[in-house]
Amino acid sequence: MNPMREIRIEKITVNIGIGEAGEKLEKAMKLLKNITGQKAIQTKSKKRIPTWSLRPGLPIACKVTLRKKLAEETLIRLLKAVENNLKPNCFDKFGNFSFGVPEYIDIPGVEYDVEIGIIGLEVAVTLERQGYRIKKRKINKKKIPSKHLISKKEAMEFVKEKFNVKLVEEE
Repeated sequence: MNPMREIRIEKITVNIGIGEAGEKLEKAMKLLKNITGQKAIQTKSKKRIPTWSLRPGLPIACKVTLRKKLAEETLIRLLKAVENNLKPNCFDKFGNFSFGVPEYIDIPGVEYDVEIGIIGLEVAVTLERQGYRIKKRKINKKKIPSKHLISKKEAMEFVKEKFNVKLVEEE
């Protein structure tokens, strides 16, 4: 196979949305540190939504971005939490996929913490091929040619082969 056509994981973003600042957000940040071993950062709201008591700049969630070997190891653990089952609608047309973990205690190696309670989290996985750097570089940025983009079907095949994931239809 052409090495430029090989699919790899660019990054994994693990996110917990709380909706309010304060003690719950601190617990979510502590949970992300326990799961990933990395320090979580807060994400802030961008819009004003008066019915939800939101205003711009208010911290409402936290996330951790993982790359390279750590990303792959963490993804294997997170997929075990959903029993290696994903739905086809978890994949977007660019080959990226995301899924939710309803309770963190489903993740192997993570023990229940009384202080934290039960919290769910979302996982977003970004896939790429060699040469995707051209869309991010500072000088002479270019679009990735359509024949080099990752399709939904290719992403599904990659996940099936590499991580032994079963694609299940919705019930």
